[in-house]
Amino acid sequence: MANGIEKIIANTFMEMAQGLETGSFGKRPKIALTGMGSEHGEENAMAAALAAAKDGIDVYYIGSLEAEGVTTVKVANDEEGHDKMEEMLASGEIDGAVTMHFPFPIGVSTVGRVVTPAKGKEMFIANTTGTSSTDRIEGMVKNAVYGVIAAKACGNANPTVGILNVDGARQTEKALKQLSENGYHIEFAESGRADGGCVMRGNDILQASPDIMVTDSLTGNILVKMLSSANTGGSFEATGYGYGPGIGEGYTQLVMIVSRASGAPVIANAIRYAAQLVRGNVFEVAKEEFKAAKKAGFKEICESVKAKPVAAAEDVKEPPKEIVTSQIPGVEVMDLEDAVKALWKINIYAESGMGCTGPIIRVSDANLAKAEEELKKCGYVG
Repeated sequence: MANGIEKIIANTFMEMAQGLETGSFGKRPKIALTGMGSEHGEENAMAAALAAAKDGIDVYYIGSLEAEGVTTVKVANDEEGHDKMEEMLASGEIDGAVTMHFPFPIGVSTVGRVVTPAKGKEMFIANTTGTSSTDRIEGMVKNAVYGVIAAKACGNANPTVGILNVDGARQTEKALKQLSENGYHIEFAESGRADGGCVMRGNDILQASPDIMVTDSLTGNILVKMLSSANTGGSFEATGYGYGPGIGEGYTQLVMIVSRASGAPVIANAIRYAAQLVRGNVFEVAKEEFKAAKKAGFKEICESVKAKPVAAAEDVKEPPKEIVTSQIPGVEVMDLEDAVKALWKINIYAESGMGCTGPIIRVSDANLAKAEEELKKCGYVG
């Protein structure tokens, strides 16, 4: 009994001493790093481990190198290192891990975190690796919620959300606005461009107009690579926090992804990102966010945006041509021709085109109001 009390007192004083030294009080997150497999050598990974360990984090280095300040778990190769990492996660010996590759299940994808060049502002990229859904639009809708979870766990109580102007952006916008109207609050960002809106341009990536940039994971992966290595020629990722944690409904294993090209500064930041998520109780945050989203019809909205089987093309007669000077934006590029035919069916002449901010439908000034009403009714614009 006495020994147990003494141990508690000793641990308490140790935590206080470490807190005074690092500025970080409370239980120290235990984060593992698999150090083998980097294109920059194991020394690069160890340098990252040592840097992060100075910030009140217990770092477990899984590899062949040893250094004072971190705990080395010796392994012979990368494969053995991964097995050891998974074993330590499963046993609860560590709170999370940073690694260069991991087979996430479908439904789980990673939320990256970058530092943007225009103003040095941080931004979450939702998402960067893994697959939230095999359906593109459903995946982007889920990515938005995953991004909110990561941002809130890192201390941003009301993050702004922007949707990158890629295929599916308008459908994603419509679905997320429906979710927000149903009661799951989303604070939509405004583009830095003059025409505003929550659909983001390339300029908004550089400026970090939103706290969370929603996109598909392949595009997100490229964004992280470009932003983290723009000043190094591409082979050394020097800034940012890597590709982030795997997040998905019911998923409770904290695994952070970095690249084989990630330099020590990025890997160290990935360890710090992991520690922030541990301190922020990321999986409790996820549980609450999914609960709130479901209450607002998250599952039904996700189901409604899934691509439907393609029906046989209907033969629609083109109305007589007329001068088209009015533009209707907001139609997905894949839906352009169907939207044009929907207007032809009610005898409105329309043409498809591409404006500077994306796809447009062109109609006459006289038919603009009627055309907008029909496209809204058919679900082509919000």
